[in-house]
Amino acid sequence: MKAFVFPGQGAQFSGMGKDLYENNQLAKELFDKANEILGFRITDIMFEGTDEELKQTKVTQPAVFLHSVISALCMGDAFQPEMVAGHSLGEFSALVACGAISFEDGLTLVYKRAMAMQKACETAPSTMAAIIGLADDIIENICGEVSTNDNIVVAANYNCPGQVVISGNIDAVNAACEKLKEAGAKRALPLKVGGAFHSPLMQPAKEELQAAIESTTFNTPKCPIYQNVDAKGHTNPEEIKTNLIAQLTAPVRWTNEVENMIADGATDFTECGPGKVLQGTIAKIAKGNETVTAHGIE
Repeated sequence: MKAFVFPGQGAQFSGMGKDLYENNQLAKELFDKANEILGFRITDIMFEGTDEELKQTKVTQPAVFLHSVISALCMGDAFQPEMVAGHSLGEFSALVACGAISFEDGLTLVYKRAMAMQKACETAPSTMAAIIGLADDIIENICGEVSTNDNIVVAANYNCPGQVVISGNIDAVNAACEKLKEAGAKRALPLKVGGAFHSPLMQPAKEELQAAIESTTFNTPKCPIYQNVDAKGHTNPEEIKTNLIAQLTAPVRWTNEVENMIADGATDFTECGPGKVLQGTIAKIAKGNETVTAHGIE
């Protein structure tokens, strides 16, 4: 079965989407429409912007969303998903690609999400760090030991076996990194992000985004969408909505999500959008399973 997956922020690069814009009429129309919806020319920043400009959350999230969704839609008849999934922000791209929400609503939600997250980041100094080479339960236990009510650190992204990202207040993340290295982690790498995504510190952003999600029309998707919150496939619009609202403060259970897609019959994964991060995670999650392949748009 064919699965299509969509990356989160971090994969952006200057020049992203320019080929599509110049060579595909549908892509040009969608990018032009995006400039109108956002009220600024995001295409100028995507095609010619500096890395600094692209790193601003209010640019990054819509830019990765646009590149991903438009790449998929421009495949034409070759885009026949039997299941879809997206990592964090990528879940919004997946929702548009499978017809659960419209392109316009998807972009509007992504922009509101970016602005709400930016605001939440500014209220508390917070960060994330990738922990390499340690079992999930050890990471969860150490985060639990370090965390206090006003100094939080949690496991936020389960990306593949041996790679978990933790998220929280800067002091708590730093303390957890030290303890995790002592417990045998190969590496604890601070990430260049503006805040503690997928942690309780995103609660103000979650509340802000919830109202926007609740007032958006969700349709039955043309195939199941596997969601970050519970790693399961969904086709019920109300369930999809509930899971999307919970996503900002909950961990991204990507490892389980891919395992469940494979268990449900996925053999051919196509990553739509910038970078190859998800292809790398799928290769590690499906290690030893020769029936599973992961690649970009061919």
